[in-house]
Amino acid sequence: MHLGILGNKIGMTQIVDEAGNMIPVTILRAGPCIVTQIKTLETDGYNAIQVGYGNVSSKVLTKPQIGHLEKVGAPLLQYLHEYRVENVNDYSLGQMVDVSIFEAGSLVNVTGKSIGKGFTGLQKRYNFGRGPMAHGSKNHRAPGSIGAGTTPGRVYPGKKMAGRLGGKQVTITKLKVLLVDEENNLVIVKGAVPGKLGNVISIQSYAFQN
Repeated sequence: MHLGILGNKIGMTQIVDEAGNMIPVTILRAGPCIVTQIKTLETDGYNAIQVGYGNVSSKVLTKPQIGHLEKVGAPLLQYLHEYRVENVNDYSLGQMVDVSIFEAGSLVNVTGKSIGKGFTGLQKRYNFGRGPMAHGSKNHRAPGSIGAGTTPGRVYPGKKMAGRLGGKQVTITKLKVLLVDEENNLVIVKGAVPGKLGNVISIQSYAFQN
């Protein structure tokens, strides 16, 4: 496992490679982040580094959150995230972490909250088929049977039914890093990442994942 970084999704565009192929890419603004807590095997049972991102007013944070950040001399940060690491001796409280931890050609995992679609039916939510569309049919987009009658006489938990789609944490793995711009704190990856524009995302190197 390896230290990651928090950032925001800027948007998507496309670039042309040397062979003339059009490649879809996503531009991410990553960091800089600040190390706000170090957890060790002796004190917490595991090794991890907590990083903070996004300067914010004190009105947004609670008193315990403000105290946690002031204890280590960090500015007020809106987002905190923890990463498991093998060795915590390489990091110190208040240390800055930026996009230099990545390099072009490497693979990363990007985690974010997917776009919420609201209440949807089974066809859109689970890719169900539909009933006949002829005039005599009364089962166009209905779910059909959701269980037997007397036995068990109830709907089993986890039954696929209509409901809210999206708005959940999603991780896209093995995204290739095409460009790292340290001056502007930008990372450009091949393909799409979860969430809408401005969405807070977590980027972590794939090479160190279990």
